[in-house]
Amino acid sequence: MGRLMTVATCSLNQWVLDWEGNLARIVESIRIAKERGATLRVGPELEITGYGCLDHFLEGDTYLHAWEMLKRILENKDCYGLILDIGMPVMHRGTRFNCRVLCLDGKIILIRPKLYLANDGNYRENRFFIGWGRPQHVEQYYLPRMIAKLQGNQKVPIGDAVISTFDTCVGAETCEELFTPNSPHTNMSLNGVEIVTNSSGSHHNLRKLDVRISLIQEATRKNGGIYLYSNQQGCDGDRLYYDGCALIVVNGDIVAQGSQFSCNDVEVVTAVVDIEAVRSYRFAPSRGIQAIHAPTYERIEVKFSLSSDGDDFDLNLKPTGTQKLKIHQPEEEISLSAACWMWDYLRRSQQAGFLIPLSGGIDSCATATLVFSMCRIVVDALKDNAQVRADVQRIAGRGEEGWLPKTPADLCSRILHCVYMGMKTQSSFETRSRAKRLAEATGAYFLEADIDEGFKSIKNFLPTATGFDPRFRAHGGTNTENLALQNIQARTRMVTAYYFAQMLPLVRGFAGSLLVLGSANVDECLRGYLTKYDCSSADINPIGGVSKTDLIKFIVWAKTEFSLPILDEFVTAIPTAELEPITEDYVQSDEADMGFTYVELSILGRLRKEEKAGPYASFTKLVHVWGEEKTPREIADKVKRFFHYWAVNRHKMTTMTPGLHLETYSPDDNRFDLRPFCYPAFYKSWSFKKIDELVEKLERAERESGDGAKVGA
Repeated sequence: MGRLMTVATCSLNQWVLDWEGNLARIVESIRIAKERGATLRVGPELEITGYGCLDHFLEGDTYLHAWEMLKRILENKDCYGLILDIGMPVMHRGTRFNCRVLCLDGKIILIRPKLYLANDGNYRENRFFIGWGRPQHVEQYYLPRMIAKLQGNQKVPIGDAVISTFDTCVGAETCEELFTPNSPHTNMSLNGVEIVTNSSGSHHNLRKLDVRISLIQEATRKNGGIYLYSNQQGCDGDRLYYDGCALIVVNGDIVAQGSQFSCNDVEVVTAVVDIEAVRSYRFAPSRGIQAIHAPTYERIEVKFSLSSDGDDFDLNLKPTGTQKLKIHQPEEEISLSAACWMWDYLRRSQQAGFLIPLSGGIDSCATATLVFSMCRIVVDALKDNAQVRADVQRIAGRGEEGWLPKTPADLCSRILHCVYMGMKTQSSFETRSRAKRLAEATGAYFLEADIDEGFKSIKNFLPTATGFDPRFRAHGGTNTENLALQNIQARTRMVTAYYFAQMLPLVRGFAGSLLVLGSANVDECLRGYLTKYDCSSADINPIGGVSKTDLIKFIVWAKTEFSLPILDEFVTAIPTAELEPITEDYVQSDEADMGFTYVELSILGRLRKEEKAGPYASFTKLVHVWGEEKTPREIADKVKRFFHYWAVNRHKMTTMTPGLHLETYSPDDNRFDLRPFCYPAFYKSWSFKKIDELVEKLERAERESGDGAKVGA
């Protein structure tokens, strides 16, 4: 029958500095784990404070309040009877550490600091913490007086140690350590650790989950063992969505997996595991030889068993079977992650709903569709989630006691407000019609508000002051005049959006104000194809981290999944800003204006960020990728245009609306893509000269070959 034990891990929707709320969710997860018979419970990284505190980790208050919350857990007898693995920051010898505090029955067993910190992309842990950096090193930590009184002594071990119970050995690694080449779990496993816990604050990226899970599976497939992965879930107050998906893996097989996206504030995943299965798996003599030479960990001995006594078998307890990995397609990931992120932001910001400047184009269409997706998820969660019911009544109930939506459209009608802000001479019937019919299909409140009068009023400031009357290009004006007049419209829409967001609740007879949603995608931000402080300036932007190509795939997917046939018209429509007058032979086109297709922008964006390629490296790579369809000079022109416009428009990124991070080539300036915003002229740069030299060399080689074939074909 083996030696069976029930272990628990969890995903918690923590919120930065929500001390009592975070504590309540931690305690609830412990209660559920204990109720299910678990003797080990693992929680997310920095769960007491919330992971995304950023510079609050530099404040003494954060450490004081974290200890105060831990004290309440240690005092709570309902939290006895199982080993608790809790994440919080700890100050030791005047230095800040990202730690795990392992406890049992009101006592701290071990404080385990994170060895290797995440310090790239969205993460700046080295700004707040110091990595322990000394594998297997342990020393003594002097407890705060309030904890020492409970502990009965002043010191506890701090360092890279493992926990030895009567029946097994438990070790801990934290988030980033799983992704490092020399992960702690390898030496721990060789040293006899049978259960490895991982407390994480891992954000969602499109197509990322399978990478994370494959690392966990490989860790236990190669080493044998039980791996408990815990993660934060939801928006904890910033641009990231933490995507949960708590896991329990045994010898490479998934035995339990939590949801990746949900409205649940607390989700506990448990499994019955057989420790003897680990011992049987580790049979190979070659492994034993390596184990003899592995570093030795200090073992903190605990008088406790994770399993029942050998003579006290429970016939009803059996090991949890393996299951297939549950993974979402990217289109569904967009739908779920953005929806859950928006719901967290809406309920925590205490606002009454959303407002979208709905243009009839695919970007604002995608934003509205994501709100509809959010309503679908929320309505589905009403059945068995008391917190969601309370939030819905508070946000959308409008004083009607017990009101709950019966359909997603019911909820959409109360929280989603769409305003088409057109110009009589420039907005087509098609975009007006699409916007209105999309709002009707989702149940959203819809208005048309033409901005002609506002545009004319602002435009006339210049003629009144200077006597110069600017004209559109279609009417004989210069490019400078044409751009200035387009920008007036774009910025007028931003002002109008906020005016309506503040007043529409009053017009409709309820209290509060609305969050304005932006609709600028990754590729437009890369190219700088937007007006600074136009309606891309908003409160939050759910598609700010999504590429145009992925947005189109999402809309195609949502057409069927959400039964919204109107979405097909947005996919087939030519993307246009409609900021210039429509004439018999001219309709403004986004791709024509930019000089790039969205597919080309996506490729160039990935080269710049993911492959860390500058202009010259991008050109040398694309000569091979695009060589069959473009000449070297055409490729060079694309590359130089891209980097030129990216550089001259970098200043726009410093003011962009906070957007949900989803793409790995996002140009978000807040912390993911840190670059200067004032550059020397790229067209005069050394890298561009090097590209020109190589183009001439390639063209000369092509002429000399005499076959006319494109280089790279």
